[in-house]
Amino acid sequence: MEFDFLKPIDFNIFEEIKKLSSQQLGSKIVFHTSDQFPDLNKINIAIIGVLENRGNKTATADIDLVAIRKELYSMFPGNWDGSIADLGDILPGNSADDSYFALRKVVSDLIKKKIIPIVIGGSQDLTFALYRAYDELEQMVNLVAIDSKFDFGKENEHVSASSYLTKIIIDEPNNLFNYCNIGYQTYYNSQEEIDLVEKLFFDAYRLGEISNNISLAEPVFRDADIVSLDLNSVKSSDSGNFSTFSPNGFNGKEICSLARYAGISDKVSVFGIFNHNDTVHESVLVAQIIWYFIEGFHYRSNEYPFGSRENYIKYIVPLEDEVLVFYKSDKTDRWWIEIPFISDGSNKLKRNTLLPCSYDEYLGACNQELPERWWKAQRKNSI
Repeated sequence: MEFDFLKPIDFNIFEEIKKLSSQQLGSKIVFHTSDQFPDLNKINIAIIGVLENRGNKTATADIDLVAIRKELYSMFPGNWDGSIADLGDILPGNSADDSYFALRKVVSDLIKKKIIPIVIGGSQDLTFALYRAYDELEQMVNLVAIDSKFDFGKENEHVSASSYLTKIIIDEPNNLFNYCNIGYQTYYNSQEEIDLVEKLFFDAYRLGEISNNISLAEPVFRDADIVSLDLNSVKSSDSGNFSTFSPNGFNGKEICSLARYAGISDKVSVFGIFNHNDTVHESVLVAQIIWYFIEGFHYRSNEYPFGSRENYIKYIVPLEDEVLVFYKSDKTDRWWIEIPFISDGSNKLKRNTLLPCSYDEYLGACNQELPERWWKAQRKNSI
């Protein structure tokens, strides 16, 4: 059974939970204990720790998630009605590949049960295992990474936290439809890597772009299946991580806002937080990131998959060489743009698709500006 890979919650956690009031989060979560495993038929979100960090060459210690859990469970929930379970931890296998296998099996089974895993790691190469968990679902996958780097590596290099994306791109079966990076910092990425992202019609937003207008990220998360958050994308003054010092990056408010965007997306089915450096200060931040993701989840509007169009207003925008079709939800005021089906027998999705977009992109189209993400999605769909 897949869940045999999970070790029950540490006894020290329960000692802390006994001290909490009935209003705090720890009193409202069901736990995997040595005596029982939660009834997953009643669960919406599952928290999983993965104590595997061999893919992170800068890791200096074993992973301890006790501080994160203590901080998270001492918080008060919002006006939430979903059920949350802490399923415990996946211990490191004899090799990193063994850990990938265990995580892949656990996550795949949870997704099938329509439970959203929140995975706390561990090195970011675990993202590869999250991606491979979708193999049995036979669907194309959109991956969004909140990261200062693209994490490309050499083709024959073993998967690691700094090279996992190459493995995702070249490994068979190739189910990756789109990759988007949120918050890359140019001086950490070679021009060759930046050019490769463009060549593959992937999306990437520099740190400054998102910090200046964080709402740019919302449509990106709305189209994501997996969100992988590298904690090194947060500046050290806000994360408390001074062992891997970063003077620039997202601040605490921004990273929590991005987590909430990920949670509120109807499509996101896995959320991973990686490269935790096991400092007390960073544990507080990770707990708040998780809180904001769960908060977002409880405000999902259930507009995906896009079904009946009765609740949407259709806008047709003629350009010089194209006719763009936009839809606006009268429920949330969010926007989508239609990607037309290209009937040449080779496109990946075999149907008209709707790409989440912003009101600003609609206004740009009205001014005869072709949205860049629309162009990339159409090119990718025809490859």
